[in-house]
Amino acid sequence: MTTEDIRIDSANGIGFIALDRPKALNALTAPMLRAISEALRAWRHDHAIRAVVVYSPHVRAFCAGGDIRFLYESAKAGEREAIDAFFTDEYKLNHAIFTFPKPYIAVVNGVVMGGGMGISQGAHHTGGLRIVTQSTKMAMPETRIGLFPDVGVSWFLARAPGAIGRYLAATGASMAAADALYARMADAFLDDGALPGLIESLRHHRFLDGVEIVRFVQGETTKHKVAPIPERSELAAGRTMIDKHFATGNGAAILASLEREAEGGNEWAKHTAAELRERSPLSVDVALQQVDRAKFSTMAETLRRDLDLTRTMFERGDVLEGIRARIVDKDNQPQWKVARAEDVNAAEIDRMFESAWTAAAHPLRLLKD
Repeated sequence: MTTEDIRIDSANGIGFIALDRPKALNALTAPMLRAISEALRAWRHDHAIRAVVVYSPHVRAFCAGGDIRFLYESAKAGEREAIDAFFTDEYKLNHAIFTFPKPYIAVVNGVVMGGGMGISQGAHHTGGLRIVTQSTKMAMPETRIGLFPDVGVSWFLARAPGAIGRYLAATGASMAAADALYARMADAFLDDGALPGLIESLRHHRFLDGVEIVRFVQGETTKHKVAPIPERSELAAGRTMIDKHFATGNGAAILASLEREAEGGNEWAKHTAAELRERSPLSVDVALQQVDRAKFSTMAETLRRDLDLTRTMFERGDVLEGIRARIVDKDNQPQWKVARAEDVNAAEIDRMFESAWTAAAHPLRLLKD
């Protein structure tokens, strides 16, 4: 199966998904989502397929996210159903990956953000692997554009060590390979230059089953010359401050704590507070609460809540202004609906989580973990 932006085939008992939209950093379009979903649906019941590998042959990016411009233009045109359909298809795919009954292996080189996280993080739950490289730049930067970490990633953020998940959700901080390994958002490391050889080997070696495929890939990830050391990552260095300031509270409380620390001369706190001030205050509070709720949710429940939130965030949140300012006009001067974190109304945040659908009519009602 081949479309303009993706190459899907199988060889040697392995299904291969190669993202091939380099000019857009492999941002996921609706046809790409459908193509991956159809392939996984077929491979799920095909006994000849023992594992799946998803990767990008382009070092700049694994996947920069969803097709933001399409969503922006649909929203400006009042095409609410098109937006709902895009996110419904995307979240069904995220769930299909999370519950895939065979090892799913994702090699995430270069930029991996938003939707790219959605088609890779679930690999860990399948007995597969999330593999980072020295070029990996991983993030969920949605609060910068007035959205929130969706695609089910809040479920994984909620299970990161300490307060790292809340910190990443609120700030959208970028992670290099060592950071991702430290945050438990990656499982192994591979040199960028070894990726073509790994794919070629997988196409020609003989494997008894999916477990043997995973073992082979794990073996290849130990052959690098210099491995990242998670305990020496920036996240590890900032862990004490992250846990101190991000463990509890909304955006306003976190900022008050950070700014008190900054008054004492702490540069990390000063820089982090400044970054947080640039984010949508509404989005920061939604993101923090979504991570908190995901701690006690299944993936299916998390994805249903993601869909509820995308509807309310496009209708009443900052996402259109954020996309305009950061991506369309690129003036980087968003006019947020609530300018300051201290002015966010807690009741309004709670209303953001209200569903537009009844349980029986929810587009993701059939998802089960």
